[in-house]
Amino acid sequence: MTEKRMSRWYFGGLASCGAACCTHPLDLIKVHLQTQQEVKKRMLGMAIHVMKNDGVLALYNGLSASLCRQMSYSLTRFAIYETVRDMMGSTNKGPMPFYQKVLLGAFGGFTGGFVGTPADMVNVRMQNDMKLPPELRRKKLFSGASMASSRGAMVTVGQLACYDQAKQLVLGTGMMGDNIFTHFLSSFIAGGCATFLCQPLDVMKTRLMNSKGEYTGVIHCLRETAKLGPMAFYKGLVPAGIRLVPQTVLTFIFLEQLKKHFGILIIS
Repeated sequence: MTEKRMSRWYFGGLASCGAACCTHPLDLIKVHLQTQQEVKKRMLGMAIHVMKNDGVLALYNGLSASLCRQMSYSLTRFAIYETVRDMMGSTNKGPMPFYQKVLLGAFGGFTGGFVGTPADMVNVRMQNDMKLPPELRRKKLFSGASMASSRGAMVTVGQLACYDQAKQLVLGTGMMGDNIFTHFLSSFIAGGCATFLCQPLDVMKTRLMNSKGEYTGVIHCLRETAKLGPMAFYKGLVPAGIRLVPQTVLTFIFLEQLKKHFGILIIS
């Protein structure tokens, strides 16, 4: 008889909240960098600017909305992905093929992105609207929902599908066991994939959510961003990577520990 632990449907949301508490200042700086019309400040300069103007605690502006977003967006995508993956894994008596993980990740991420749009909107506004006078602050909860959903699909493919595949490949070598070092390496690879895949959509999502009506839609935003050059879609790539890679690593380490200590025990 062998024993193994399976994740509970809400573990992904809890793990994401833990990671968000650690990486929120990086997320805030990334939003500030992406909403600059011209490149005036780099990452460190922006962090110093925020602390000098609004104090150290300003780096945690919007943390409550960020946690709310994780408990809607991340909980949904993890619940869909892990529940279906475990269900299909028990039926097929083996791991899912990579293309199925990609399709499932895209569906889970798209659904989670839509569900989490209102909290994501509040998160971005709480981080960025402090730069605007009160009369210019905006409150449309589903602005940028299509972009948030598309980004959610890409980041979930990068994180969940690539993590599963990387972990499967690492364990397949026989050089490492199912331990925290394997989880770290697999999640580091997944974080890099997710950053590269979703950065163009992340830039457009942030621009749409912060628009005051200057964009008529996604295509118009795409054209206007393209006028700034191809690298405009990768504005803030390094801060995004510095935020998303640690967040991915922490999320999966927390998730694996939750699964190990509190998961559903399966005896086969």
